[in-house]
Amino acid sequence: MEEGLRFMFRKRNKRVSSKSIKTRLVGNFIIIILISVLVFDALLIYITRYYFYNNVENVLTNQIKTSSDFYSKYFSNVSLEENVIDHVDVFWQQTSAQVQIVDLSGRVLLDSVGVENKTPLTGKDFKEALKGKKGVSIGNIEYGRDKVMTVSYPLKSDGKVIGVLRFITSLKDVDKVIRNISLIFISIGVIVLVISGAIGLILAYSIVLPLKTVTGAAELMAGGNMKIRIKKKRDDEIGKLTDTLNYMAEEVEKREEIKNDFISLVSHELRTPLTAIKGWASTLRRFDNYEKNTFDDGLTIIENESDRLTVMVEELLDFSSFVSGKITLKKEKTDLKAIFDFIEKQMRPKAEKEGIKFHVLYEELPLMELDRDRMKQVLINLLGNAFKFTSENGTVILSAYKEEGFVALSVRDTGCGISKEELPRIKEKFYKGKNSKSQTGLGLSISDEIVKLHNGSLMIKSELDVGTEVIVKFPLEKYNAEGSI
Repeated sequence: MEEGLRFMFRKRNKRVSSKSIKTRLVGNFIIIILISVLVFDALLIYITRYYFYNNVENVLTNQIKTSSDFYSKYFSNVSLEENVIDHVDVFWQQTSAQVQIVDLSGRVLLDSVGVENKTPLTGKDFKEALKGKKGVSIGNIEYGRDKVMTVSYPLKSDGKVIGVLRFITSLKDVDKVIRNISLIFISIGVIVLVISGAIGLILAYSIVLPLKTVTGAAELMAGGNMKIRIKKKRDDEIGKLTDTLNYMAEEVEKREEIKNDFISLVSHELRTPLTAIKGWASTLRRFDNYEKNTFDDGLTIIENESDRLTVMVEELLDFSSFVSGKITLKKEKTDLKAIFDFIEKQMRPKAEKEGIKFHVLYEELPLMELDRDRMKQVLINLLGNAFKFTSENGTVILSAYKEEGFVALSVRDTGCGISKEELPRIKEKFYKGKNSKSQTGLGLSISDEIVKLHNGSLMIKSELDVGTEVIVKFPLEKYNAEGSI
């Protein structure tokens, strides 16, 4: 029941997460498009308004300048009031706009549409014209509802401003055109927004659906199904996530196999020596009178099986340290000659006992930064394997020599050899092979890890019924001819 609730909770989280991602993607996409459309439409509407208003202003400016220049050229010798009475038609012949003539105090002397203005003018355009400049203003007027544009221009006599000429035109038609164009721009923006939303939804689904697939597979992996693999469809971030999850599943599966092999090995390999030890201990305790030979045989078996257990436990502890990454090396300047002398003294009695010819060969080598105990462990392991697979009167050779850029250590035997099928797997953890006499199948694997920690490499060459050679190489880049770093 509890497991079912957890599964339902995970499924619910999955749906909420997927929906949330899709909503955020589409929402953010639409917000970006909306802001872009609004800015673009606002810019287009502003440019359109500026274009039409500027055209109206330019037309009025040309007309009012013509009228002002005509007045200055032909009527400036008569007062403004007299010109208004005698030559009023001159002022609105150039335009269809409303025309006003204003004196310096702001009093309207003439309005072409007959509007009476009792209040003196104080607008911005009027003030600019009094300064001798063109004045322009846009806004509403008291006697009309439509927005108008007013252009004011000075009337001059002998270079002095004597009044102001104002042309006023309605912007109703212009604003109508601007509104129509603006509606077109807004409609286009809405269409773009709808299309962009649909495209955003498609893009969101193109991201969310692969994520759903990956998430579903990840949940199955979390539930213990490490056999499942996710099909990679794209070479992007989701594809990289797919590769990562597939790699993780493979690694977990491998570690699960190692764990199962470890449990199987421990239960199988430890049972035999423990059974022998317990059996002989019970036998020796149960009998009061027994022959000395039987007593010696029992103690010898107990001692040998105890040694066998010790070796197995040490290998398993080393393996556990390597797997957990807790192994550390104590490197120091080391003379390989001293290590070879130690190995020869330790292994020669075993070779003589088994009738194997054992040779140790080395040349002058530089000092190396090595963990002495670990290197002894590697060589003893490799020689131990060589002795196991070499029959009586066979030969085992331990040698060391310099190659270009490397120091090489070699263990060569004339044993039974390894088949081509088994050779690629010989360094795998817990792999023993058909003819293996190994107790745990960890020796070569541990040796390989130790060599790698020294930045070296371990290679195996072998041929059935001819022999095997294991070559360990360490790079010499860090060392000079005298052996110093």
